[in-house]
Amino acid sequence: MQTASLVAVVGALGLAIGLALQGTLANFAAGVMLLIFRPFKVGQYVDAGGIAGTAKSISLFSTDLDTPDNIRITIPNGQIWGQSIRNFNFHETRRLDIPCGISYGDDLDRAMAVMERTISADPRVLADPAINVLVDGLGDSSVNLIARFWCASADYWQLKWDMTKAVKLAFDREGIEIPFPQRMVHVAGGAPLPKSSHTEKGAGA
Repeated sequence: MQTASLVAVVGALGLAIGLALQGTLANFAAGVMLLIFRPFKVGQYVDAGGIAGTAKSISLFSTDLDTPDNIRITIPNGQIWGQSIRNFNFHETRRLDIPCGISYGDDLDRAMAVMERTISADPRVLADPAINVLVDGLGDSSVNLIARFWCASADYWQLKWDMTKAVKLAFDREGIEIPFPQRMVHVAGGAPLPKSSHTEKGAGA
């Protein structure tokens, strides 16, 4: 009986150790893969393991990321290697899209020219590939334009914010309207809309 009990205890202990090491070994194996294939490097901004931040260190078992609001997050490598990895700094350049809607009553070609001229005036915008200003769709209240251009990856976010502001100010100067959502109601036969019971009660109060 004592021998059987000892075997059971040893077996349970071995199972517990095996389960505990399973995650550790998976993280170790994932760390080896990260160091061999190097999908990202220290200093690059990535979305890894469902978390976005700047890579600060990559070890055999875990990776440290700093979020934009300066929070350090340590992620097990198994979590990173088991999911897709987005590396925002892998390439030296990125495409930037600036959407903007204009009124149906505005001159479409003129608005597109103003948008292109405003964007091309910034030296951070690359000349090649060329800037494209396109009609992206016809919305309920606006003609939707989108400007597509390229910049250095390091300039992406600041340029996005600056260009969004610059296009708005340029449209204001040129008298081009950026409409807000609105709905036009047509009454058949020109008859007035019936008063609701709520309105009648309010009027009689």
